[in-house]
Amino acid sequence: MYPAEIVIPMKEELTENGFNELLSSTDVDQALSKEGTTLVVINSVCGCSAGSARPGVLMSVHNSTKKPDSLTTTFAGFDIEAVRRLREHLLPYPPSSPAVALFKDGKLVHMIERHQIEGRPAQMIAQNLMAAYEEYCN
Repeated sequence: MYPAEIVIPMKEELTENGFNELLSSTDVDQALSKEGTTLVVINSVCGCSAGSARPGVLMSVHNSTKKPDSLTTTFAGFDIEAVRRLREHLLPYPPSSPAVALFKDGKLVHMIERHQIEGRPAQMIAQNLMAAYEEYCN
């Protein structure tokens, strides 16, 4: 498990922008049982989280006309129980962090895995997500 002093500022980058934390399996199940769309960011300490994933996600939310109904996040290597439960909902995708998933009415409809984040600019991540919002969000 990562030390809190490293993780908290990375969590705050999302929570200070309206993302709710999923800290337990119950939090995950409740978030994904809601009607509508739920964006889940599996945050991590890796460089591609700071360079592309978090900035791209924030860019997508701030610049899209259509947005997910709920914005949520959990942290790999820190929010152990929540990430374990979320990964059950992400099957058949293998564990990946960072990663971004969009659910509609509890069903996974769009997934961005780490290999689709690494080496790509934040703008590309944002465009990918904005296209998904256009398709699945009201």
